[in-house]
Amino acid sequence: MDRNILSHITRHVTLTKEEEDFFISILLPQKLKQGEFAQKDGEITYNFIHVNTGCLMTYFTDPKDNDQVIQFATSGWWTGDLHSLTTQLPSIYTTRALADSEILLLPKVRMEELLERYPVFERYFRIMFQNSLVTHQNRLIEAFANTAEERYSNFQKKYPHLEQFVPLKYIASYLGITPEFLSKIRRKRMSNG
Repeated sequence: MDRNILSHITRHVTLTKEEEDFFISILLPQKLKQGEFAQKDGEITYNFIHVNTGCLMTYFTDPKDNDQVIQFATSGWWTGDLHSLTTQLPSIYTTRALADSEILLLPKVRMEELLERYPVFERYFRIMFQNSLVTHQNRLIEAFANTAEERYSNFQKKYPHLEQFVPLKYIASYLGITPEFLSKIRRKRMSNG
């Protein structure tokens, strides 16, 4: 459990044994079966979530009762509602497992202690948040500038194994298209390919 997350962290910062030990000691391991929730909308977010294995999907449900996918989080990714985590207001997002998953919960109160006690983690999380912001900005640019076919192609490059267990309706939602249009793109690729 701890080797996975520590190898991810040490790609970005160098930790002492004391820092590693404290960090591991405050994480709460949890197993989720496919379909189980890590967080539901309407609840306050008390934990930042690290995906050790599996895949989580974060989404909101629009007024027409459609799930709008914001993020897929696979092994090595952090996820959760940062707005709710920082403000302690109810979340508008739901996060659930798309496959059997092992996650690590980092409680907000322990995260604050970690950041105060060991500034190296301030640097690590700054890097993570910067990377996340860049990813979301690129996704916005892609939504405005690329065709649906290009967005789908980029999705396949970014998440090469997700289509094996993610229903097409969620991939379509993530891409900002209808499931029917995604099926049309896939059929066109198969006939050309």
